[in-house]
Amino acid sequence: MAMTLEQMALAEVARLRAQLPPPIARLAADVPVVAMPRPTRAMIRDDGLEPDLLGLFVGASRAESVEGGDPLPPQILLFVDNIWDFAEGDEASFREEVRVTFFHELGHYLGLAEGDLEIRGLE
Repeated sequence: MAMTLEQMALAEVARLRAQLPPPIARLAADVPVVAMPRPTRAMIRDDGLEPDLLGLFVGASRAESVEGGDPLPPQILLFVDNIWDFAEGDEASFREEVRVTFFHELGHYLGLAEGDLEIRGLE
């Protein structure tokens, strides 16, 4: 039986987490990753997200104080149908884009800004 895009993405995230250096791996273990097809209509309408967004970090980063911060628990959202479309239906490209998107959103969780992520090739 073939894996779904969600299963493939989460398997890739598990593989990536296992390769992280131990200090980063411990931090990464604290943030769940959710695979969903695309941003919801409410996310697009209410939060102004682009419909073709590949991933999103929500919640307070490790660098932010939880008090008065985002009420959502930290989590990484991977929009797997969008990633598949971006990868033009190629499985190897899909896995690579899951890697880049996961590390990008993990960087946000760790408190890195967009510029910091671009310097690291995670734009």
